[in-house]
Amino acid sequence: MKIKSGWIRNILIQLGLITFAAFLFAGSFPNPVFTKGLPFLAWIALIPALLIIKKNSLPVCIGWGVIYGCLSYALFNYWLGTFHPMAGIFVYFLYSFYMAVVFFLFKISDKLYPKHGYIIQWTIWIAYEYLRTCGFLGYSYGVLGYSQWQIIPLIQIAGITGVWGVSALVTFPSFWLAKIFSATEKFSVSSVSPVLSAVKDNKIPAIIWAAALTASLIFGFAVNKDYSNSPTAEIALIQHNTDPWKAARAPASWQRYDLYRKDLAALTRLSNEALASNPNLQLVVWPETAFIPRIYWHSTYRDDQNSWLIVKELLDYLAAQDVPFLIGNDDGRMDPSKNPNANERHRIDYNAAMLYLNGKNTAIYRKLHLVPFTEHFPYRKQLPFIYNALLKADTYFWEKGEEKTVFYLDNGFSFSAPICFEDTFGYLSRDFVRLGAEVLVNLTNDAWADSLSSQNQHLSMAVFRSVENSRSLVRSTVSGQTCAIDPAGRIIAEAPAFTEAWLNVSVPISKKTTIYTLYGDFLAYIFIFAAFFLLIFKAIWGKIKQ
Repeated sequence: MKIKSGWIRNILIQLGLITFAAFLFAGSFPNPVFTKGLPFLAWIALIPALLIIKKNSLPVCIGWGVIYGCLSYALFNYWLGTFHPMAGIFVYFLYSFYMAVVFFLFKISDKLYPKHGYIIQWTIWIAYEYLRTCGFLGYSYGVLGYSQWQIIPLIQIAGITGVWGVSALVTFPSFWLAKIFSATEKFSVSSVSPVLSAVKDNKIPAIIWAAALTASLIFGFAVNKDYSNSPTAEIALIQHNTDPWKAARAPASWQRYDLYRKDLAALTRLSNEALASNPNLQLVVWPETAFIPRIYWHSTYRDDQNSWLIVKELLDYLAAQDVPFLIGNDDGRMDPSKNPNANERHRIDYNAAMLYLNGKNTAIYRKLHLVPFTEHFPYRKQLPFIYNALLKADTYFWEKGEEKTVFYLDNGFSFSAPICFEDTFGYLSRDFVRLGAEVLVNLTNDAWADSLSSQNQHLSMAVFRSVENSRSLVRSTVSGQTCAIDPAGRIIAEAPAFTEAWLNVSVPISKKTTIYTLYGDFLAYIFIFAAFFLLIFKAIWGKIKQ
């Protein structure tokens, strides 16, 4: 009976530790209690999980990894269920799998490197954070470096290393402290000696980390530039606070058209107020898919008279404006090569940002990095059962764009327009800047989540796109966070969330070229190479010695 009760007690203690680790992770980021997050938690967030890995066998570590992955993302991305019926389930399952693999590699590192395995674990973590943002399943939410989005001096190194340098600084204390704490079974007077001995044995990595942190902060304060004398871009950002998806769910067509007209009335009214407030505006921006009827489709094919009349009302309004408008819209086109179904009139749809001047569409950008499963699933032939399940779950698929568009305004500035999810990826904004974008203009719809946490989590990543490329970034969102971010990552203007609002901003135009813009995610590649080499090298060397 003693053995059984001891086993149960041990399981409960470890379950408490893994739950605590999940709360520390989720609490580092914007959450329902602390709407902008508690960034200091990220510096210790991994300690409880790492202590569990120290004390358990390989199979048990994998099991705890599954639990940690599911629990941490269920707490962190709790709002996903409102996005799509399958989104939450898929993400929680995916990160259960990822964490099972990471915990497995952590335990292997401990076995291969008994003295300094924690350094290998650290390299594995940064490699993992980057790799999970790549490819079809790429997802940037939860990279621990993003939790520091309000610590302006610290995040300036992103202009050199991307977010990965910040993540490396933030996560190292967890690995080092877990090594120190694991030197003793429990804390007591007698445990002080082995802890001090562990500190002494591992002081050099700690000194190097402290020097790197100090250098990063000095650099951050030194380059934190004042942009008050820079040329500016004058932009109006519109936030109409109406979920565009609502009209699509209307039970009757007349209700749908009525909602379309109400949305258009709100968008034009807010735009008129912004224009009246500043006659020198160079651009007015509407959010992602703010105007629902397909402008090109209905003005070209005229197969829905009611939708065409609403589109015409918009075009008439735009024709009377002297200021360019950037509008989020579904760009529907006939393309038999991509949709051979004649019953659908060969229509394909792009999530697009369209630039209008005097009522004419002068340029267009079609979203390149689509949300996996909920916007895009390229494996229809290979995995038809998943594709059909997504269709039954009311998934709306977009066609992937092909061009990284840079918009040019006459007598104005150049900009690119990453759409919603796209500003969570460093590589895409970097590509836009390399092609000539002087400002980044993000169009977003996070209204579906009805969550301030979700909107702030998204904003926290957008901040890094500014710092990485030394570019101002503005966001026009449906319900928040509509704002302007200067090239140093400072939020210089922000509209209240979940309200109708317009925000006229004057953002500095920077033409500086950063190391990150030139060389991209080089630091992440270094960590990937280091983790792979150190694990493989030690494993092979161990076999040779046998």
